Formats: sequence, structure tokens, C-alpha cells
Amino acid sequence: MLTGLSIIGHGIAAEQTEKLFSFSTLKGAQLPEGFSVASAAEIQLAIDKATKAFPVYSRISAIGRAVFLETIAQEIMALGDQLLERANLESGLPMGRLTGERDRTVNQLRLFAAVLREGSWVEAVIDTAQPDRKPLPRADLRKIQVPIGPVAVFAASNFPFAFSTAGGDTASALAGGNPVIVKAHSAHLGTNEMMATAIQNAAKKSGMPDGVFSSLIGEGATLGQVLAKHEGIKAIGFTGSFKAGMSLFRTASHDRLTPIPVYAEMSSINPVLLLPGKLSEDHAAIAQQLAGSITLGVGQFCTNPGLLFVTRDGLTEDFIVALQAALAAVPAGVMLNKTICSSYYRDRKKISAVDGVTVLLEGADEQGNYKGSPSLLQVSAKAFIQQQMLQDEIFGPASLLVICENESEMLEAIQGLHGQLTGSIYATGEDVKKYSSFVEALSGKVGRVIYNNVPTGVEVCHAMVHGGPFPATTDARSTSVGAEAIKRFLRPICLQDCPESSLPEALQNSNPLGIMRKVNGEYTREPIVPANL
Repeated sequence: MLTGLSIIGHGIAAEQTEKLFSFSTLKGAQLPEGFSVASAAEIQLAIDKATKAFPVYSRISAIGRAVFLETIAQEIMALGDQLLERANLESGLPMGRLTGERDRTVNQLRLFAAVLREGSWVEAVIDTAQPDRKPLPRADLRKIQVPIGPVAVFAASNFPFAFSTAGGDTASALAGGNPVIVKAHSAHLGTNEMMATAIQNAAKKSGMPDGVFSSLIGEGATLGQVLAKHEGIKAIGFTGSFKAGMSLFRTASHDRLTPIPVYAEMSSINPVLLLPGKLSEDHAAIAQQLAGSITLGVGQFCTNPGLLFVTRDGLTEDFIVALQAALAAVPAGVMLNKTICSSYYRDRKKISAVDGVTVLLEGADEQGNYKGSPSLLQVSAKAFIQQQMLQDEIFGPASLLVICENESEMLEAIQGLHGQLTGSIYATGEDVKKYSSFVEALSGKVGRVIYNNVPTGVEVCHAMVHGGPFPATTDARSTSVGAEAIKRFLRPICLQDCPESSLPEALQNSNPLGIMRKVNGEYTREPIVPANL
């Protein structure tokens, strides 16, 4: 039974007159449940509770926090099919996709629990004292990563589980020892309440402080700006549009007394380089694979391949014909919400009208059914290089094919790209050697380089980088997926000549946690034996 109320720490908010409603593109109608917009006093209460919880939660052991994350995973799974059914209603995503995304979400939580148990995430570095060093002695210096404070997380529309209430931003922030306040996405308010309640239950069961987690309901721009401006918020995790992400970034950077980091994933068209040797081997199979990636999830993935580069040769036309046919065979699919659907057709029309752009395939406009149909556009590399707007994202099942007359045109086009999350290269070993300048140029523009595969699909693991140079994200040094994401919500602190009895366990001579540390420039798990013993 949904209450329609915000979650504030261990409690819930009061019912308010102003309410939001989710719209189901699957049913073509507004869902009946109303969700109360959090009042200014309730927003302040959530921040006050998070502020009070921070010194308590940040001192809870890594093992204690790991248990909390694992309990969240258990509570999510305990929701069973009801969670999947609600998410299906609110997002239009099929049950199979949602089942996989739910599993990814709980595995994400378990990954961070494992990271906490292993321990090296604190990045302990110790340079022991050298009292006899000449001409000056060296103090005992010990560095560790510590949490930064309450984090505001903005739920994404296209992943109601994995990038939303209990998604990667929430999991990594909680793992790092930071309370979290989630701004629920208006497109899946019921799903959010179910996930938020699971986190709240887990917090109570595992003995976490009141205020370690809250979830607030409100209009995107209004509530978002309140959180971004509030001095109690110490960092922001965001996945969404370029416009909304930059608005939060500017507010957090310029419109508050203390600027804070904003980790915003915003816009990416994920270029794909189709090099001659590989294309000549099996252009038809590559076309089929790309069509599947372009239309996967009705193109509503941040890693959708929206830009394809190919040089003109004898196989180019055959490849284009194969790609057109593969895309044309894919039926229109239900999109996430009304806004995304209307934006897709608007942006598709805008790019189609740009001088030099040819429409190779234009599926029917099915806005009335809230469905997105595939589209394939084509432009010369010369026109692409001259018109920056051709790098604007079309969020949906569309891609732009850039025809390069020669190698120098392709290199120039790659060099002119904006920052991206991913870049794919279809190439043989000989292609990679011959076109090494292409590979180098693309590597400077993306966070993940993919060889002979499509960009859709982000593995939750230790090595993953899901980030990239601006405007893909606001900080190319970080990732929103994988174990390294915990570093976004930590800061280094150095303790000089701190008494052994006051050192955190990770920095104590005996190394009671048994973690890997860098001691006097060498990585080791061995304890430190003081020189005077």
C-alpha cells in the first residue's frame, strides 16, 4: 500500500495539499495515487536529520556499513513482483528488463559491501617519522580518505532502479559513510516510495542513525535548487539532462557560501568508428548489432550509439542498406514518459532539418501512443565538422551516420567531438595499427573505449569507468558506476604526529584491519614495527 508521502529518516512526512501524479505511457493515463510535495519545513527536517546523523554514521565501522548495504539489497528483493509491476506501470519498461535492472541494483549494493569489507578504499598511506633526518627531521604523516557529509542524489528517469533511489549514487555515498537525501523522480513516484521504504527498513534493522537516508517528493527545478543551495548538502549526484545538470552545477558552484562538488552525468552520443578492415569482414553483422544497440530500450540509454563514422568506399552503401533494413524491422516501442517522447520527436525533427542532413529512415510519429520509432540520418563529415548542433543528443532510437571522404576528414571529425561517456572502435588488429591516430584522438574524448562491440551495457565491477569529459559529465576524473564511484564522496585528510591511541584503525601500526597500505612508499599488509622497539 503506497502512502504517497516522503520518507524522512526513520519517519514519514505529513500529507500536503499539493500533490504530484505519475503518468503511465503504458496505459496512456495518469495513475490514481497522489504524492504529497514535501514542505519547506520537511525539506529542512530531512537535512537537519542528515546533518545530525553524519558524525554518527561516519564513525560506524566499514563492516557495519557493509551489513547495512546488504540489508538494503535483501529488503529490495523482499518486495518481489510488486516492485517490478509498479515500475512497469510507471516507466513502460518490460518486466524482463526490470528484473535484470533490479538484480543489477542489488549487486551494486553488494559490490560496495565487498569493497568496504576488503578495506583498501580508505587509501591508507603512511610515512613514518624520521627524527634523525638531516638537515631537517620528518614528522610522522598518515593519510586516509574520510566521508564528506550529506549527499543529495537526483533519481534518473531511464533507470528506475539502478540510477535512482537505491542506485549507484546512493550506494556509493552510503558506502563512503555519508547520509543520503534522494530527490524522487516524478516519473516513477510509486517505485521510489517502495525502494525508499526498503532502505528505511534496512536502516532500522541494521541500527543506522535516524537521518542516514531520506527521500523527498517535489517538482524537479524547485526542490532541486533548494537542495543544491543548502549549506547542509556537501555533494550532489545527478543523472539526467544537460540543462538540469548544468543548472545544479552552477547553483552549487556559484550561488552558495560554500561551493560543493556536483557529479552530473548529462549528455552523450557515444561515437562509433567503423574502420575499413573490420567493416569489410562482416558489414551485415555489424549493421545488425548496431541496430539492436540503437533501439535497445527504445534508445533511452545514456550509452546509445548516436553517432556512426564511416569512410566512403565500396562497402559503404552496402552497410548503409543493411543498417536501414535492420532498423526498419524494429517496431516502435513505448517510451518512459510523455516529456521524453515529445522531446525525441522534436529533436529528431530539428536535426533532420539541419543543412546537409539526409533522412535515410524516419519511422512514423507515434507520439499519440507514447512510442518511439527508429530513425537514421546521414551527413557528410564536412557538414558535421562545421555545425556543432549536430552533436546535440537525440534521446531515443536514432543515430546520425557521418560519411568521411578520406582518413583526414574522419580524424578531424573525431578531434572536434565533445566529451562522451563511451567511444566504440570496430577494427581489425591491422586497422588499430594503421589508424592509431584515430584511436588516440577518440581516447581523449571518452571515459571508456570499446573494441568491436556496441556501447550499450555498463558492467558493475571494479574496473568500470562510467564518466567522461564535459559535457558527458561535470567531472571526467570520476565514475558513477563501479567500485571507484565511492571516491566521489570522500576527501583525504592527513594526520601529523597523531598519538597511536587516537589513530583510526586503518592507520594504526598493528594494522588490525589487515588492509593493503602504502608504508614509506611500499605497498604492504604487514604491521609497522616502531624503530625504538
